[in-house]
Amino acid sequence: MDMFRKPAISLEEMQAAVGSEIGVSDWRLVSQEMIDKFADATDDHQFIHVDPERAAAETQFGGTIAHGFLTLSLLSTMAYEALPPLISTEISINQGFENVRFQAPVKTGSRIRAHFDIVRVHARPSGWVEIGYDVTMEIEDQKRPALALHWLTLTRIDKAQINT
Repeated sequence: MDMFRKPAISLEEMQAAVGSEIGVSDWRLVSQEMIDKFADATDDHQFIHVDPERAAAETQFGGTIAHGFLTLSLLSTMAYEALPPLISTEISINQGFENVRFQAPVKTGSRIRAHFDIVRVHARPSGWVEIGYDVTMEIEDQKRPALALHWLTLTRIDKAQINT
């Protein structure tokens, strides 16, 4: 799949990686333009996101901050940057998130990146592979992460790749 930037790995290699960090995304700048576009797309124009002067005057943040859901939504592109696909992947889909915690605000102009630890790989005879990641989104030069969560995905591969 050409949307992934890492070379594909085998199911066995993915299973062997359980318990370790499998990828780190590139740094991504969170600009006011990005925040404004997200506000337009979601109709969430709360001043702490879109009004730099008011946010500086009326909040402890010193300016605007990104929507929590914006930072969460950036995980898709960060996953394509950081995670190797499985060999013979036909499709990968998001199954859901567990224990999402927004731990620190992402101030406008900050850079963020995601760390992916693989914690579960379960291959079904049908060709579907359930993969679980613990994900932490780091804010550059900050001790507390922007968010932490458990992410569940499903990837369909050629059934011949699964040893049942």
